[in-house]
Amino acid sequence: MGAPLGSLFELLLPLAVCATGTSFLLSFYLYIRSFWAPHHALAPGGNTGNPLYDFFIGRELNPRIGNFDLKYFCELRPGLIGWVVINLGMLMKEVELRDSPSLAMILVNSFQLLYEAVLTTMDIVHDGFGFMLVFGDLAWVPFTYSLQASFLVVHPQELGAAAAAGIVLINGIGYYIFRKSNSQKNMFRRDPKHPSVSNLETIATATGKRLLVSGWWGLVRHPNYLGDLLMALAWTLPCGFSHLLPYFYVVYFTVLLVHREARDERQCRGKYGLAWDAYCQRVPYRIFPYLY
Repeated sequence: MGAPLGSLFELLLPLAVCATGTSFLLSFYLYIRSFWAPHHALAPGGNTGNPLYDFFIGRELNPRIGNFDLKYFCELRPGLIGWVVINLGMLMKEVELRDSPSLAMILVNSFQLLYEAVLTTMDIVHDGFGFMLVFGDLAWVPFTYSLQASFLVVHPQELGAAAAAGIVLINGIGYYIFRKSNSQKNMFRRDPKHPSVSNLETIATATGKRLLVSGWWGLVRHPNYLGDLLMALAWTLPCGFSHLLPYFYVVYFTVLLVHREARDERQCRGKYGLAWDAYCQRVPYRIFPYLY
């Protein structure tokens, strides 16, 4: 349509600064207005009475202006779709500079677009809408998750066919593990008697729920995290090894998922007790088989 998307490259820093400022303003507005929200509209974890914590986590679950849901909009439009648009802007900038996009740029754009197509946004369902999600949606996701694409504009990389095929294979394996493990878990939750999951081994718990100890969830305790991290690595490898900046995301994401896994471990041990200990004996590895 003739939109000068390549100009996004020069505007990244001012846009990121404005997005950060907007995050603070919107978060203050949401925090103040939450005191007039009905009790049923508040998020379970964001109404502790600690002002700093509640401001960060968010007191109201789905704040709306009329029928306009602010959380849905920010998660999906400036957050996820903004990330795709910035990536596309970096691709168009490369076209302006070099007449065509590089294979590395095409891979980064394609991998991240594919990831968004399968991403489930549980934040929309469970978390309050406070500074954590506002800043994540408006600033963190679009401007840090697009680092690989912006890096390639300044530091073009030549990818050979063998290297590109290897990177595609890593992303494909990660995508397969991510999709299959999540599908298996979701199917077991919905219908444990479904033919695809009915023959899986389980451990009974005192809560009445059962823990999977075979299939994907018998390989490691969080196979979906393993798939996620393989895809994150595949996004970064097209940038080569000349600079640490493109690897920020995969390092940050590894720390995030290891921390999340430790938090899940504490919660599950408290919830399932001895059954969780038996599960850990059957499935000793947390994320990486034979490593961690």
